Amino acid sequence: MKKLDDTLQEYLVKKAPALPDSVKEVIVSIGPWVMLVLVVMSLPLLLFVFGLGAVVAPFAFLGGITAGTSFGVTMIVSLAALVLEIIALPGLFKRSMGSWRLLYYSVLITAVGNLISFNLGGLIIGTLLSLYILFQVKKLYK
Repeated sequence: MKKLDDTLQEYLVKKAPALPDSVKEVIVSIGPWVMLVLVVMSLPLLLFVFGLGAVVAPFAFLGGITAGTSFGVTMIVSLAALVLEIIALPGLFKRSMGSWRLLYYSVLITAVGNLISFNLGGLIIGTLLSLYILFQVKKLYK
């Protein structure tokens, strides 16, 4: 994990164009509040989707094994990422490095889920953008 962290640090911080310090500060200051609002807003929707998912899951395999597996993986990955983000939230207000790591793991879990479900757009664009922002603001966490 350390080697991956070092490689990402090299490419996303040292070689990529840096965000201005004022933008980094805004992301770190407002980010936890935005995340809190999005988590609260997404909970009813996710509960609905998981409830509907339980009903629809057997039919997802009618589209083939890939569609059914993709549906199941997406549900599990979404739940895991949401749990990590909820756990990280209190520490993000304190700028804790442990909370930054939880967000990092959440992005990695989502990336693996995108890879397994063959969601290449989400894998490339979403993961790269998330990791870029995370590594740009990493030095502001203690």
